[in-house]
Amino acid sequence: MASGGVSVASLWTEVNRCGQNGDYTRALKALTKILHENRDDVTALHCKVVCLIQNGSFKEALNVMNTHSKMLGSEVVFEKAYCEYRLNRVDSSLKTIESAPEQTDKLKELYGQVLYRLERYDECKSVYTDLIRNSQDEYEEERKTNLAAVVAAMSQWEKAPTEDLGLPESTYELCYNAACSLIGQGKLTEALNKLQQAEELCRVSLADDSDMTEEDIQSELAVIHSQMAYVMQLQGRTDEALQLYNQVIKLKPSDVGLLAVTANNIITINKDQNVFDSKKKVKLTNAEGVEYKLAKKQLQAIDFNKALLAMYTNQADQCRKLSSSLQAQNPGHPRPVLIQVAQLCREKQHSRAIELLQQFSDQNPESASGIKLTMAQLYLVQGSHVTKACDVLRSIEEFKHKPGMVSALVTMYSHEEDIDSAIDVFKQAIEHYQSEQPGSATHLALVREAANFKLKYGRKKEAISDLEQLWKQNTKDVHTLAQLISAYSLVDTDKAKSLSKHLPSADTMSFNVDVDELENSHGATYVRKKAAKVVGENPPKEQGHGEVKKKKKKKKGKLPKNYDPKVTPDPERWFPMKERSYYRGKKKGKKKDQIGKGTQGATAGASAELDASKTASSPPTSPRPGSASGSSTAPASGVVPPRQQKPSSSGATRKKAPQKKKKGGKGGW
Repeated sequence: MASGGVSVASLWTEVNRCGQNGDYTRALKALTKILHENRDDVTALHCKVVCLIQNGSFKEALNVMNTHSKMLGSEVVFEKAYCEYRLNRVDSSLKTIESAPEQTDKLKELYGQVLYRLERYDECKSVYTDLIRNSQDEYEEERKTNLAAVVAAMSQWEKAPTEDLGLPESTYELCYNAACSLIGQGKLTEALNKLQQAEELCRVSLADDSDMTEEDIQSELAVIHSQMAYVMQLQGRTDEALQLYNQVIKLKPSDVGLLAVTANNIITINKDQNVFDSKKKVKLTNAEGVEYKLAKKQLQAIDFNKALLAMYTNQADQCRKLSSSLQAQNPGHPRPVLIQVAQLCREKQHSRAIELLQQFSDQNPESASGIKLTMAQLYLVQGSHVTKACDVLRSIEEFKHKPGMVSALVTMYSHEEDIDSAIDVFKQAIEHYQSEQPGSATHLALVREAANFKLKYGRKKEAISDLEQLWKQNTKDVHTLAQLISAYSLVDTDKAKSLSKHLPSADTMSFNVDVDELENSHGATYVRKKAAKVVGENPPKEQGHGEVKKKKKKKKGKLPKNYDPKVTPDPERWFPMKERSYYRGKKKGKKKDQIGKGTQGATAGASAELDASKTASSPPTSPRPGSASGSSTAPASGVVPPRQQKPSSSGATRKKAPQKKKKGGKGGW
């Protein structure tokens, strides 16, 4: 009898009933009473472990198994491995599974999950393939979903070629995994269509569940929408991608891995813009448990972006700290070094940046290509180290004979007026293709460019061998033959004469060209315009009479209003007034000073007295240049010479309009 007068049998009955109802908390109470009566009851201990696992108490369950390991033995191998897996002790879980005396189906299922977490995808794929082949139960669809996830991971993270395993796409999970495989292959349009198909399948499958609200459906669709946004981002549709990413963030899904990836992708779109938003989003990547939800490459990308964000926000110490940590974790990866170099360049420390690149290049020659390209760029930024940049580029064995690299080197050497080094670059590249790909399009193109370069800089003797090689490849190439003859004319005139015999004759060189058609062609720079002819408009011309051109009528120029044909125009009328010989400047006297002073009309009486032209005793004014001839004593005619720019009135003086009388004012008119 147990304590309280309850029999052990009735307690077992209670445990059985609670287990069937899923009430594991009450079952644990009954099991505790049973173990109080008999601590060595293996069945009760096993049931207690199972109840603790069902309640999510993995650590407590693991403690029970470790405490009673001698009694439980191999009975709880699966439970122990599962608890270790759920506690993220993946390596311990793997050891527990591999030490099991027998590999049951449920252990194989767990083994596949552990291998997936450890990113050992090839072994994981073999485990699931074997399970699908040898198992027939209600979990077959889940196994196929897991296998599709393994194939997608291999495609995305290992860039492995995918093979058709005949997996269906009947569920939205299978369809989603198929889309991820297509993303890894670079088939973005097909992947986006597949994700849209997965969204439709998800909506249809969840619509049958009456307990699912629209918010629940959106939460389930969040992972699909985030992947759709990723595809759009890869396609360059960043605005649409950003909108979809923000929709996922607003839903606040419970999956911390999904939130971290979405936030990271938003940061990559922002780059060095909208830094405040990026600083808020980066907090989502630091959530607890993220490291157990994402692949190593995903975590690595997030860490790289954190370092770059620190650089963009001018947190130099934080950037150096993060990049140094990344370099310690990934000693052969060039990106942490490049981030440090970028930070040094922002601080104008180009020499220190080059030293860092050179050090990494010496330690990691297998990944030095990109590093050396960056070194060359930094040398060019400094301006006075073009030759050093060329030396660095020529040391990259992987690229030194590529046409693009040859072009860049020749351009830089030409800028430095080092023609010999430029020709040497051509020579080495031609020799490489002569031995690897003789007669290829790239080989012949390099030979032609080398010949043209030598001719451009007057090295005709050196260009002869290249031109001969080109002409032998195509004896009908007249342009190359002409260049070859021109080059030989300075070295061997007899050879030039013998080669000139191969030139085509003048008759064969003549072309039947329709000049009118050529002028009217699309590429013509000058087209002779012809007037449109109207039928029946012009009468037939008589023979012997040429076409008479119509003369345009000249319009008569307008004359000023005060123009007098009897008066000779002022020869200086085209000059500004200040540049004319008779200009004496503005008059400065009492008259100007008195204007506007005193009461209204106070100077009206004195104005006539001050007008010297109206007094009889005043001497006659001298005529202006170009005025009518007459005696020196005759008064001035009073006619202003005509001006073409601003013709004035014909009178000698200009009158003011009479002012209105002021009512009630003193001294009014």
